[in-house]
Amino acid sequence: MGWIMRTTFFAPAFLFSTLVAAGAARAEVQMSGSFVAKEACAATPSIHSSANPGDVSLEASRAYKLLAKNKDEASHYLIEVPGAEPARRWVPVDCGDVSAGSGGGQAASSGKDVYLFVASWEPAFCKTKPNKVECQKETADGFDATHFSLHGLWPQPRNRQFCGVSSNIKAIAENESFDELPPVALSAKVRNALDVAMPGTGSALERHEWYRHGTCARGATPDSYFAAAIGLLTQLNDSKVRELFANNIGGEVTGAQIQEAMNQSFGPGAGDRVQVNCYGHGSGRVITQLEIDLTGDVLDNPSLSQLVASAAPARDSGCPSGVVQQAGR
Repeated sequence: MGWIMRTTFFAPAFLFSTLVAAGAARAEVQMSGSFVAKEACAATPSIHSSANPGDVSLEASRAYKLLAKNKDEASHYLIEVPGAEPARRWVPVDCGDVSAGSGGGQAASSGKDVYLFVASWEPAFCKTKPNKVECQKETADGFDATHFSLHGLWPQPRNRQFCGVSSNIKAIAENESFDELPPVALSAKVRNALDVAMPGTGSALERHEWYRHGTCARGATPDSYFAAAIGLLTQLNDSKVRELFANNIGGEVTGAQIQEAMNQSFGPGAGDRVQVNCYGHGSGRVITQLEIDLTGDVLDNPSLSQLVASAAPARDSGCPSGVVQQAGR
């Protein structure tokens, strides 16, 4: 009888604790994307306690992986703080802003525009496309031999393309017959700057970029779209990222070095918004371009630091290392 009584006593207690745990799990609303801190808020393991093992505080302007909110009308967000123990921490909702979804794919929950800014290392491109007009003109002392070149500024998600464009123009662009596309009307000032920033204008790349991507940039004209892209490229070329590449031409740089250069130039966490693209494998990898996630109004005097700070982290860091191709080789 005693054994039976003990069983009936513990069973309700077990059920009660299980139901409480299940209720707590249901209370959390799962989320994805990133949380960008506006200030150095304390991040605690529990909403109901001020205990903060490790005295963990967030870094202003840094993005953190977003895991959940405590309820539909949230007072707190659950995030992941790298290096903290435990890493899962709660922060008040007014400590920062949320961007929903993964980088390079979805619009921010705040309604802000999301872009992918793509900067090429032209000598690597010309290694694979030596017959392109711009590649036949490439020289070791040219601007594009030691600076990043503009590939594109792409509204996200990636399938957001050819907005208001006829099926005929779309077909031409998709066949990569860029010089058969209608010319893009640009002011002399923007055209001259674009010819330097985007060597691919020698193959009418700007026509493809405008019809495929620029037409989907909210409120953009060809001039404002390319002027903004050139402004972003100028900031990248004035940074430690370009310096890292220029100082290692013919040698190898790592993804970690690129991320650190981004952090030093554009603020803590900026390196989490860059994906490194390469071709080749193993020791034969060559870096072709950087894809940088941005969130915000790129057309209004864009600040690369502010745009990357507002963006969700990149999908992944890309290839771990690669050679910085020398022009003309």
